[in-house]
Amino acid sequence: MPSSKPELASDCIILTGPTASGKTALGIRIAQRLNADILSADSVAVYKGLDIGAAKPTLEEQAQVTHHLLDLVDPGSLFTASDWLRAATHTIKNCRARGRRVLFVGGTPLYLRCLRDGLDDSPAIDLELRNSLTYQIKQSGPESFHKKLGLLRPDIAATIHPNDTKRIIRALEIIQVSGVDHKRSWNSAGNPEKRLFPCPILVIDHPRKVLNSRINQRVETMFESGILEETEAAEEQYGIGKTAAQAVGYKESLAFIRGEITKQEAITKTKQRTRQLAKRQRTWFRSFSDAVWLSG
Repeated sequence: MPSSKPELASDCIILTGPTASGKTALGIRIAQRLNADILSADSVAVYKGLDIGAAKPTLEEQAQVTHHLLDLVDPGSLFTASDWLRAATHTIKNCRARGRRVLFVGGTPLYLRCLRDGLDDSPAIDLELRNSLTYQIKQSGPESFHKKLGLLRPDIAATIHPNDTKRIIRALEIIQVSGVDHKRSWNSAGNPEKRLFPCPILVIDHPRKVLNSRINQRVETMFESGILEETEAAEEQYGIGKTAAQAVGYKESLAFIRGEITKQEAITKTKQRTRQLAKRQRTWFRSFSDAVWLSG
């Protein structure tokens, strides 16, 4: 049975787009006009202390519209899509009880897909098993384990890139704990390309050159605003876990702090990874067949 998911309806709108596309500013304007609260759909914004790299709304922006699903856990904690979905479900109920509309703003496609499709119940993470699989993949490489997954569950393997170590490990975890017949991690009924959102979804779009220019400017601003110092403070106060440590900007900042790269290399690598992230996001968004695209 799929885990509970929020009942999206006419009082909900989703605003998404690639990183640096201007979601925050537009979201505030829309929320003000619609008497809506904003629910963040960003997988980095859930972490306390990681503000600059996540491009969280400033305190001034948050004062203009009530924001939710920010700063939910320490960056050393594990926080899954299922955790986010439960938090979103609770928050939507709270907004409706107060007579507020709901505006999701964020660029994490997996969160949006979970809103649309729900999640099937999956076993809790077995850290001992995960660490074992992680070690084995580091020794043998992800492709051999992707082939193993393909023998066990070709339907799941077909949806995972052979180098996507994180998703390969999680798929094998589920199979080992729950059996080879366990359902996929999201509701698998029907053709994913034909599934529709039960509420409007808006996607901000910019020409590639324009978006790349916005990305470069954002990254420069991140480092000027102190992402290196923020990363060091978060590591000291909370510890930064494996998931948060992979976030764009923070991975490079940690490498700089450890003395592995220079500041300029950190900036350059962050720009490169942000462009790659934006490309992946746009690929995901194109799979949302009912999305309305807004030209920037």
